[in-house]
Amino acid sequence: MNGWPGQPVVYEVNTAVWLNAVARAVGRRVTLADVPASEWDAITPVGIDAVWLMGVWERSPAGLAIANANAELRASFEQVLPDLRAEDVIGSPYCVRRYVADAAFGGPEGLAVARAELAGRGVRLILDYVPNHVAPDHPWVTGRPELFVQGDGEDVRALPEGWIAVDGNVLARGRDPYFPPWPDVVQLDAYSPALRAATIRTLAGIADQCDGIRCDMAMLMTNEIFGETWGEWVGSTPDDEFWPTVVSGLRASHPETVLFAEAYWDQEYTLQQQGFAFCYDKRLYDRVVDVNVPTIRDHLAAAPGYQSRLVRFLENHDEPRIAERLPKDAERAAAVAMATLPGATLWHEGQFEGRRVRPPVFLARRPDEPLDEELAGWYRGLLAVVAEEGMRRGSWRQLRPEGWPDNPSYRTLLAWSWSAADGARHVIVVNFAGQPAQARIPLPWTDLRGRMWCLTDLLTGTDFDRDGDELVHPGLFVALGPWQFHVLSPTSRQGSP
Repeated sequence: MNGWPGQPVVYEVNTAVWLNAVARAVGRRVTLADVPASEWDAITPVGIDAVWLMGVWERSPAGLAIANANAELRASFEQVLPDLRAEDVIGSPYCVRRYVADAAFGGPEGLAVARAELAGRGVRLILDYVPNHVAPDHPWVTGRPELFVQGDGEDVRALPEGWIAVDGNVLARGRDPYFPPWPDVVQLDAYSPALRAATIRTLAGIADQCDGIRCDMAMLMTNEIFGETWGEWVGSTPDDEFWPTVVSGLRASHPETVLFAEAYWDQEYTLQQQGFAFCYDKRLYDRVVDVNVPTIRDHLAAAPGYQSRLVRFLENHDEPRIAERLPKDAERAAAVAMATLPGATLWHEGQFEGRRVRPPVFLARRPDEPLDEELAGWYRGLLAVVAEEGMRRGSWRQLRPEGWPDNPSYRTLLAWSWSAADGARHVIVVNFAGQPAQARIPLPWTDLRGRMWCLTDLLTGTDFDRDGDELVHPGLFVALGPWQFHVLSPTSRQGSP
């Protein structure tokens, strides 16, 4: 599909776990080629622009053997699945043997069916790419050693777990600057012109099969971080950066493929400048789950152009389930905030239903859990309201709640507005605390003056009549209970705004 929205809403699905759950529900083996239509409908509710099928690529038998031999990993699997079976462990989706859809999921033909099913619902497909490393049995390991970070016998003696000998070559195991080597992957050389050319070809092959690509740990390939990690072995820093070179090459054949970066360590702006449309907003996630309103407000003071290219989320396959991190009322307040901020929004399959267990990505099965259908309905309603109202269009602005000397409760309120060119306006106010809060919030539209206005809460249907002069100054009066929120649309009592 073409024509990506400017601020897409993405739904992440763990492909292996989802297909297993569908198979159990229908009583037969299921691949991407024969998922029932009702299941595609379930993961594409109103308001979803793209589905990220996480982990579709061919997994590594060598990586699986390494995982099965790891007692610590095995214990984590059994903690999630006390009745763990051998077939439940299928290896890491980030230990890729080949960028070919795994036969267990229906192969390339099944993936093509999945893309068509999504496109028929007006939804785009996102797939993964892992730029930093490949599986030890990836064809490049024996056929293209020049693509990898190389060492020698001294390196092996100094750190045996950090290196692997292959056909007379000593290749580094993958890692980042802050953790020990990963035992199941081999480190690619971001400085290598040959790797950059190979990456362009690989990304083009992935882009042939989808509409967007999520790049795992993208910041590891910047000259600064790669040099910090591997400078001793790879020589001088090249003049050009990895991602601008690669993205430029990809754009020659796939100009409309949207790139998402998993990004940490304050590398979001750098990666935006290097060609990514959207980058993870891990800093906002951390501040939200810590319920730190002042730092959330400070974070949202960044330039709108930067904000509009961040990916807002409350959970994904790397983070704990939000139901484990926040009480339900706080989760809803956080979800309203994430759903109405600028930027891309990422939701995680199982989040809406209140699942608490996040299966390790090595597993193809998740435990049975009670599902919260009321919460799921609320989430679907939230997404539908935001989409159907066209809420995240036009200009976004953070608003500043104001209080009184004897009432500092306004400090727990988060507020912002949206103003579209067609006149649509919205005001969002969230009390992100377990105590009541009151405030005045001056609205930014001076043309409200001189008329009465009806402010409709789009999530509850409640109407509030307010004088326009008061809305501008001293501001909209709000009184919200613990974790309560408003999503307001103003309508003139004397004609349209």
